[in-house]
Amino acid sequence: MTNGIFAKHIGKLAVGAGMTGASIYLLMINFTLAHIEAVSGHVPFDMRPSGYGPAEAATLLEALGVQGRAYYLSHQIALDTLYPLMLTLTLIATICWLGQRMPNGKPVRFGIALSVGSALFDYLENLGIAAMIWSWPEISAPLVYATSSATILKSALTTLAVLLTLLVGFKWTRLPEADVRR
Repeated sequence: MTNGIFAKHIGKLAVGAGMTGASIYLLMINFTLAHIEAVSGHVPFDMRPSGYGPAEAATLLEALGVQGRAYYLSHQIALDTLYPLMLTLTLIATICWLGQRMPNGKPVRFGIALSVGSALFDYLENLGIAAMIWSWPEISAPLVYATSSATILKSALTTLAVLLTLLVGFKWTRLPEADVRR
């Protein structure tokens, strides 16, 4: 699946992106998302894998107030612009790293597609959240449903990408010693 310089350094990319992504995730969970929840008394949009409706979105945005909405944009959305990229790089690099040792490349290609899809929907979610904040108090139901759908799809694709990466890793550990090139 990989060759040359890329194959030689893919493990380093996986570890570096993973450490960066984990650091960003910890910042979001422990600071920005925790602050948004503390200020509003409600779970932030990013942490609602089953989605939300217009009434829930309005309740959160109202409870945030002007400063909370500004914080969501300037702190949470800013960090969440970097996180999907780091997660996607981590997943793709890891699955390619492990997948280069496996005879069948289909799980690797599928994992890459899931990872890219996850990032795409995370960015669509971020755009939707920003649009809801910018248009407040006039948010449209279609915007909320589209953003909620992006949240649901992001969550599902991320879960599937991580599970597939773990499955490829598990299968890799089961390969006979002769099949492991590195």
